Amino acid sequence: MDLVPLIDLIGEPQTALVGGLALGLAFGVFAQRSRFCTRSAVLAAMGDSDLKPLATWAAGFAAAILAVQWLLFADQIDVAETRFFSTAQSLSGAIIGGLVFGIGMVLARGCVSRLMVLGASGNLRGVFSIAIVALTALATYSGILVPLRDLIGGVWSTASIGGNDLLAHLGVGQSTGLAIGGVLAAIALGLALKAKLSLWRLFGGAAIGLTVAAGWYFTWQLSTQVFEPIQAESLSFIRPLATTGELALGNGFAGLDQGVLIGAVLGAFLAALISGEFRIATFAEPGTPSIWRYAAGSVLMGFGGILAVGCTIGAGLTGGSVLAVSSLVGLTSMMAGAALARVALRASETQQSGSASIVPAE
Repeated sequence: MDLVPLIDLIGEPQTALVGGLALGLAFGVFAQRSRFCTRSAVLAAMGDSDLKPLATWAAGFAAAILAVQWLLFADQIDVAETRFFSTAQSLSGAIIGGLVFGIGMVLARGCVSRLMVLGASGNLRGVFSIAIVALTALATYSGILVPLRDLIGGVWSTASIGGNDLLAHLGVGQSTGLAIGGVLAAIALGLALKAKLSLWRLFGGAAIGLTVAAGWYFTWQLSTQVFEPIQAESLSFIRPLATTGELALGNGFAGLDQGVLIGAVLGAFLAALISGEFRIATFAEPGTPSIWRYAAGSVLMGFGGILAVGCTIGAGLTGGSVLAVSSLVGLTSMMAGAALARVALRASETQQSGSASIVPAE
């Protein structure tokens, strides 16, 4: 991929912005059409719905790992100098931040990426939640919550376990990473068959993972062709919300992060509009939880996502695809937090009404 002509034409940051826009656009379209959602996947595993949300999520997760591990195996990318492996990552942050984030995404009825897609589809609850997430993420990333973030994050890091590379801990080579991706793909396919997932939804879920792989490939290629060194990266939504907040305050410049956000919103909006699913939804609709519950969940996601160094996409798929221990721990904690929150809500619903009521996914 020769990016030099584009870099010469519009500049390095602008090239990153354009790439992010393309990646975000693809993500937004596929996420809206496939209803890709980590929260829904966890609740499906707990029996709150059929297995379609879990099968869709599994397709995305497996595709991300399989595709990225193939890129690594084929020497198409190198992630050794990325943030996941070049410096020690916080395990305490991944565990605590992940748990907090998982609780938050159940309270707000969606993770960060899902709420963005919902907001772009006309759901004003999603717009409200994303605004709260962004403000909290900014405060945690570079504002008043930094001391608390550093206090928790500094308790335990990957330096104490000898690094963040799962394959290195297992004492195996890159081919094993490829094999792990293959096994996960087979499991995802089995789930899809069991859930009777449509081919379109299966493709949409897998395309989410392939978008993550494309992000790694694009940023790696960009990193080898720019004058000022940059790190390879892929999709995330919690950090871009924080860095966009900094940009609004006059710090930094627009780049990949902002492109991803704009593209994801635009892609989801167009997909919802074309499919006839764009609809204004407010807090006034029957059965909608309190605005304060959404606000509390959004605050927890904003803080927990930055503490865990990623949301369900940034840590779960981007970090998970390179088999970074901290990211896999963070993703597991997010799912555990979501499960715990759902159990607590079930108990509360049973106490209030005499029988557990299922709150549908957004």
